Amino acid sequence: MARTTPPMPLPVRRALRKLGADIRDARKRRRIPLELLAQRALTSHVTMIKVERGDPTVSIGVYASALFALGLVEQLGMVADRAHDEVGQDLEDERLPKRARRRSTPRKTTPDE
Repeated sequence: MARTTPPMPLPVRRALRKLGADIRDARKRRRIPLELLAQRALTSHVTMIKVERGDPTVSIGVYASALFALGLVEQLGMVADRAHDEVGQDLEDERLPKRARRRSTPRKTTPDE
């Protein structure tokens, strides 16, 4: 029975195809044969072909191993970094108070009040 690709949004499929193509281009710039990259990424030749095609059935760990083998894994850690999360920063900014208020100190009551 043939495996089917899990349904996913078109922008996700495009991003994976771009990532795969970028991995392929980085490998070619370094003049590394596909088989050698597969060995360095601790995966099979067939799986590396799938990575370079942006196959969504390949685990993110294999993509990360390929990036590591190419010396590019540090950039993977920046994907969801808060410094690049404009939507998250905008949401945080919306939650900021509209104005700063001085904290009121509790009033001491005297016995004759």
